[in-house]
Amino acid sequence: MGSIVQRGDGMTLRVIHLISGLGQGGAETVLSRLVTHSSVENIVVSFSDEGVFGEVLRQAGVAVYTIGMQSGKVGLGDFWKLVKLLKQLRGDVIQTWMYHGDFFGGIAARVAGYKHIAWGIRNSGDSLKNTSKMNYYLARISAFFSRFIPEKIIVCGEKAALIHASWGYQKSKMHVIQNGYDFSKWQINVAAAQALRESWHISEQIPVLGFVARWNPLKDHKGLLIAFQEIKKSHPDAVLVLVGKGLDRDNAELMQLLAELSLMVDKDVLLLGLRADIPEIMSAIDIHVLSSIAEGFPNVVSESMACLSPNVVTDVGDAALIVDQYGWVAQPANPKDLAEKMNQALDLLAKPHQSKEQAEHWLAFAQQGRQRVLESFSLQTMVSHYESIWHAMAKR
Repeated sequence: MGSIVQRGDGMTLRVIHLISGLGQGGAETVLSRLVTHSSVENIVVSFSDEGVFGEVLRQAGVAVYTIGMQSGKVGLGDFWKLVKLLKQLRGDVIQTWMYHGDFFGGIAARVAGYKHIAWGIRNSGDSLKNTSKMNYYLARISAFFSRFIPEKIIVCGEKAALIHASWGYQKSKMHVIQNGYDFSKWQINVAAAQALRESWHISEQIPVLGFVARWNPLKDHKGLLIAFQEIKKSHPDAVLVLVGKGLDRDNAELMQLLAELSLMVDKDVLLLGLRADIPEIMSAIDIHVLSSIAEGFPNVVSESMACLSPNVVTDVGDAALIVDQYGWVAQPANPKDLAEKMNQALDLLAKPHQSKEQAEHWLAFAQQGRQRVLESFSLQTMVSHYESIWHAMAKR
């Protein structure tokens, strides 16, 4: 675990973050963004390992500790190891992330003597029972314990707050803090976009759709590909770019699905796998598509809008709230409706025969979407809301 970070003069608020792991994911991304821009002292404890964010956090000066638990398993020895670490760290506030962090981390924090615990709900609850029964039942059990363990419950979106309150989570403890973004990073990069298109052998006149998300049933890549097969009938030149862990040729299930749908890799669909140049990819695509059947507050929607890529989203979590009037909203788990909305977006884009007037109209539409997320979801706003709650808790 490494040496314990010692307290200084006691004037700085120390917040300890508990999360099941630091792999590539929306919650992990928000956690990293939050603690690296916060003015309080933040310590991150991963139940498993350092994942992909551990080194990033260390380089930013954030202390990181790991427990070494196996994924999805919390042994008694691991639990007491966590309790011992929390006692040694002597934090002021515990901030937990996601269901495992909330439930097991919250109990461990109570056993370690902490009073100021804030849970972090990062899932809307949409279709949770059908996609992850373990998380669903853990969430329902946590609803009961929300009366006793957390002082505050921070929820990533309005819809998530409504669903969890209906499950019995203590509504009076809930605070909705939507994700914030560093928009100096998320903006159009024309040169990088042109370079990427050239490397893909795709001209500027070809309409390109994209989806940035790991291979997971919640993301419903199957539904997206079925919808894409349908839009190829009216937009035969369209290309779909898939980015994320598991979106490569090594994924046998994906390759079989593409073959069944008669979609050719490198011609109809580009499989880029896990990438670090997401802002540049967002700049290179014309339209971003979120096909998920469950989300909390999907980062990729705001990020792509900030890069001037309008969105077609399914109505999950706060996705429709994010796009507002600057995108298209389809029913989740409904490839036919998703295809219809994708066609509407492509018709407005009007490639490959886009006139000057159509190009100007599309650019104005995309710029309005960027302005929407700039005004509503800034990183500074998110950080200040979290810190305000932490300070209020510590003063009690």
